[in-house]
Amino acid sequence: MKNDWKNRLGMVFSTNPDFNYEYENTEEEMKTLEPQKQNLKVLLDKKARKGKTVTIIEGFIGKEDDLKELGKVLKTKCGVGGTVKDSKIIIQGDFKEKISTILNEKNYKVK
Repeated sequence: MKNDWKNRLGMVFSTNPDFNYEYENTEEEMKTLEPQKQNLKVLLDKKARKGKTVTIIEGFIGKEDDLKELGKVLKTKCGVGGTVKDSKIIIQGDFKEKISTILNEKNYKVK
């Protein structure tokens, strides 16, 4: 791993000449679990959204790119907008049943 100071922002200076900073595992090293091993939760939410309903999918374990790809598929199949942030997929509208069906077809475990 390269010696990038941005990855060590919380580090305090060390006077030990043999000190070697250990980086935390990054997201790039994380492997995406197979759909059968994923336990996804599909929730409805209206809080802090001016009364508008959104469907939230959380619990995905894996790379950010794979999460974005799943979010893109769900937004396309529902025909609405949405976003992927904080390891959650947020779909505009009440699509809890439809999303649960789509995820089951893709072999994800859905609660």
